[in-house]
Amino acid sequence: MKKTRFIALPLLAATVALSACGSNAGSASRDSIRAVGSSTVYPFAKKVAELVTQSNPDIKSPIIESTGTGGGVNLFCAGIGADTPDVTNASRRMKASEFADCQANGVTDVIEIQVGLDGIAFASAKEGIEMSLTPEIVYRAIAANPYGEEQTAEKWSDIDPSLPDERILVYGPPSTSGTRDALKELILEVGCQADPAMVALKESNEEEYDQVCTEVRSDGVYVDQGEQDNLIVQKIEANPKSVGVFGYSYLEENADKLKGLNVNGVAPTYENISSFAYPGARPLYIYVKKAHLEAIPGLKDFLSAWVANWGHDGPLANIGLVVNPPEVMEKSVKAATEYTTLSADDLN
Repeated sequence: MKKTRFIALPLLAATVALSACGSNAGSASRDSIRAVGSSTVYPFAKKVAELVTQSNPDIKSPIIESTGTGGGVNLFCAGIGADTPDVTNASRRMKASEFADCQANGVTDVIEIQVGLDGIAFASAKEGIEMSLTPEIVYRAIAANPYGEEQTAEKWSDIDPSLPDERILVYGPPSTSGTRDALKELILEVGCQADPAMVALKESNEEEYDQVCTEVRSDGVYVDQGEQDNLIVQKIEANPKSVGVFGYSYLEENADKLKGLNVNGVAPTYENISSFAYPGARPLYIYVKKAHLEAIPGLKDFLSAWVANWGHDGPLANIGLVVNPPEVMEKSVKAATEYTTLSADDLN
């Protein structure tokens, strides 16, 4: 009987606290954490969920959903209350426009925690296509209209005769994915800006620049595989002439089946990502509603579990998470333990 009363009290507290959060709270409450968002952060969040329940048997297993970074932020910023997520995972930083949406919907206190680093890996099957890439090569291969011109490249050798005489086929993330956003920013735009005219275009017509420099082709050469990065792994394993684009952790996890392709002569490895020598290196985040910390049982413990397990040689590093630099780590620990919140100025 004592155990039943112990569980019931947090549930009652959650109902009271969330019903006081405003009209978006809904009539029901939850007794488990709900996190949505990035497919790249998903395996790390799942691991943290397992670790927190192992060390805290009274905490119900968190619900972790892979919705993509953009979709997760939209759900997260929809409001406060039990019918909205407590956490969103993101493979890019929250945009200022998204933060403004959060504020407008009553999600005023948002905790931002950089949980580690990752890299946008380009990979092929172990015995598959072999080449060294550059942002310009990738851009010219998959842009809808490279440098504003008609896309005519069918084979990699059409871009550069030194590249394989094989048809271009790239499996990658959808437009809702933070990996796709990072692909645009870290690779496609860099390749596009190899042409000085595109740099000038950004100054004169940013909308046209975005279209020319970041829109990918839709003729079957770039194939959107949804939010399931494991499906991309399966596709390139089945087709050794293809290239896949996904988070480094999936390359690390499938090192027996896949090989990473160099970008600017640099391999996608843990060391190269942690030093930012690899061009596709990027930070990973979680965003947490401060208003839910006291209301949702186990949410503070969930944050503590991230801190306890994201270090060198920890469980998260063992499945591919690249550890934050020391100065970032200090800031992240403070956010996860003192619950400091984000401001609009931080995102400018």
